Amino acid sequence: MLVRVLFFGQLKEIVGRSEDRVELAEGARLEDLFENYGQRYPRLASFRRSVVASVNQSFADWASTLAAGDEVAFLPPVSGGAGAPKVARSETIIELIRDPIRTAEITARLKAPEDGAVVVFEGIVRNESGGRRTLYLEYEAYEVMALRQMGAIAAAMRSQFGVDGVAMVHRLGRLEIGETSVMIGVTSAHRRAAFEACRHGIDTLKQTVPIWKKEYFEDGAVWAQGEIPPLPSISGQTESIK
Repeated sequence: MLVRVLFFGQLKEIVGRSEDRVELAEGARLEDLFENYGQRYPRLASFRRSVVASVNQSFADWASTLAAGDEVAFLPPVSGGAGAPKVARSETIIELIRDPIRTAEITARLKAPEDGAVVVFEGIVRNESGGRRTLYLEYEAYEVMALRQMGAIAAAMRSQFGVDGVAMVHRLGRLEIGETSVMIGVTSAHRRAAFEACRHGIDTLKQTVPIWKKEYFEDGAVWAQGEIPPLPSISGQTESIK
């Protein structure tokens, strides 16, 4: 059976390509597929404890059995993420873009007469990391899956905190010092719900959305060490890789 395999971030650099197609035996598992690549690329094998995998844009357990036509992605720890915005009554805006994030315009689209509070978070590119002078950053994403995860986070924010409008916008490509990389906006009748939902949104995005950051310094470039997303166990419960 034939499956499509995607690599992102530093994993892409290790194997020398972003996409591959592999013929597997019936009953092959995710673990078997990664082990096969690990034998060919020993450096890739060293990432086993921090890499997670998805099948058809959903996080998957390593013991998952693959089927013909599956799209498998091996994801390094996410850095925490184009197209037209997805808007429902101007209350949900989910975007991956390559142009500057226009925070004021996005916030204006969120506001409604019943709102009494708006909270906005912006993550911006700073000029140093780990004591090294940063020149610029580059972001890349598993875009289809990232948009799906961002939409799920926005839905959870509304359900859990009872807020009205939610915007979640992340920029991709090259970003200069001082530019906004990610923007979370929340409107609500009351300020407490808006603050709590905004905090939840950015923290969850950083943990679960497949977006990666490469930092460029005067003496070289590195992929930023991110967080390992939680994985569903075979029983359906959530667990984290240790």
